[in-house]
Order: sequence, then C-alpha cells, then structure tokens
Amino acid sequence: MRADRERGAALLTVLMLVAVIAVMAGTGLEKLRLSTRLAGNAAATEQARAYAVAAEAMAAVKIGGLLSASRQRVTLAGGWSGRPFGLPLPGGGIATARVSDGGNCFNLNGLVTQVAPGVYASYPMQRVQFVRLMQLTGIPPQVAEQVAAGASDWIDSDGDQQGNGAEDGAYTGQQVGYRTSGTLMADPSELRAIAGMTPDIYTQLRPWVCTLPIPRPSTINVNTLLPEQAPLLAMMAPDILSVDAARQLLLRRPPQGWGNPAQLWQGVAQPADAISQTSSSTSWFALAIDVDIPGAQLEERALIDATTLPVRLVARQWGEDT
Repeated sequence: MRADRERGAALLTVLMLVAVIAVMAGTGLEKLRLSTRLAGNAAATEQARAYAVAAEAMAAVKIGGLLSASRQRVTLAGGWSGRPFGLPLPGGGIATARVSDGGNCFNLNGLVTQVAPGVYASYPMQRVQFVRLMQLTGIPPQVAEQVAAGASDWIDSDGDQQGNGAEDGAYTGQQVGYRTSGTLMADPSELRAIAGMTPDIYTQLRPWVCTLPIPRPSTINVNTLLPEQAPLLAMMAPDILSVDAARQLLLRRPPQGWGNPAQLWQGVAQPADAISQTSSSTSWFALAIDVDIPGAQLEERALIDATTLPVRLVARQWGEDT
C-alpha cells in the first residue's frame, strides 16, 4: 500500500510539473507572437514613413516646377491645388499626396515681432486683425479679445500681461500648472492651452490659422485664395469690406489671376494692411500625405518653404491634423 501511495504522489508531482511547463510554454509562445507582431508593425510603419519621405521629394519637385513655370505668379490654373497625385508602391500599397497654398491663413506667430535673436515683442496691429478674423467667423467679441491677447502673451518673451491676456500666473495656479512658451508656436494646437479657449471655439477657429515659422503676418495670395476663405480678405478692411463683398471680389478673379494684388481692389478702397499682406505669388505650401500599405496606415502633414529655390521642407507632423 505504501508503494502505491508513493507511486500516486510521484504521478501527481509529474502531472503538476507538466501543467506548469505547459503554462510557461503557452506564455512564452504568446510573448513570442506579440513580439513578432510588434516587430512587424514597427517595420511596416518605418516602411510607410520611408514612402512618405519619397512623396515629400516628389511634392518638392512639383512645387519647384510650378514656381519655375509661373514666373512669380501662382494661380489655381491647372487644378494643382488639392489634387492628389500617387506614388507607385510595391506590394499593392497606395501613397497619395496633395499640395495646397500654405500661406492663405492667419499666422499666429505674426502676433509678435522679433526684437533680438530669440526675443519677441507683441505686435498690436496683428492682435487687432486677429480679433477681426474671429468676429467675422462668428466668435463673440469678448471671447475673441481674450483669445487674441492670450495668444500674444503666450508667444512674447516678456512677463507683462496685456489687457484680457494671460501670463504665467494665470496658468501655474491650475490643478495641472504650466507656463507660457515665450517663443514661436510650433503648431496651431498650442491654442488649446490659451486662457479662454474651449474645444468648440478651437474647432471653429482652426481652419483659419496656421503657424508659419516666422514672426511676421502671412502673405495672402489673391490668386489662390478661395471664395470660401473670404474672411481672410475681409479682416484687412473691416470697415469697408464685408465677407460677402470680399467673396464677390474673389469670384470675379480672371482665370489667369492678377499680376498685381492691387488689381483685386478695383472699385474698393485698398486697406493699408493689404499692401504688405497680399501678393500674387505663394511662399509657403501645405502638403498632406496618406500612405496605406499592408500592415500600416500613415498620415503626414508638412509645410514647405518656397521663399527660395530649391524649396525645402521646414515642418512635419505625423498623424491627423489637430
């Protein structure tokens, strides 16, 4: 009987060992499967990024050709703006890129001027124009004043709070405290951190703003500005030009565009701001790239500087536009 009990105990021990080993083997195989999948995803993502960089190069060539052929007048002729062009990929993947005018927007970094290397001071004229734009797009005046002042305080280098603005003291006392940046904005999404900003206001404002990497107002190309972007034109002349009137000016644009932006204002008093803020050419281009390959999908948004040739990419963002 004792021998039988010993054999039973030994069998139970063996079975327990087999069960433990089976669990360990299953866990190891699951980790191996997960590691293999992660490695595959990483490889596919890196491949997608490589294709996106190739699309960037193709877009730069197209933009360079457009500028060379336009002879300093960039128009919508040829339907290049927003038209997708493809990049052939092996294995059945698809990569498409779309180019559009990247300067037809309110440059948030134009709310300041550079007074010394890395030192920025508020630019009141642009703050006023920013308020005009927000009001023209349906944002209440009081909110517009607060957002414009807060954005200016966010960028400028001093700690002096403007009227309706907000410096460090307005942010450090919050539950999750932070400070103003004191430098140029890298992305419009920084507006989300400004005092007075709400998700609804940001959604309403986002299509009209950009962050060009220069502390100067953006120059609007009157030959590529779309009629639905008329508020960007009307903000320069709030007392003499309504949004509807600005839209009508753009609708009468000749197919070949205007050689001189002053031609746009025929029949309307040209506002002082328009002299320096309108052009018949384009210096900045926005690039949107979508890559879809087996194992990965990738979106890229980029900004191309065309102030000099050859053009160069100056900003890149992976993922959806925010």
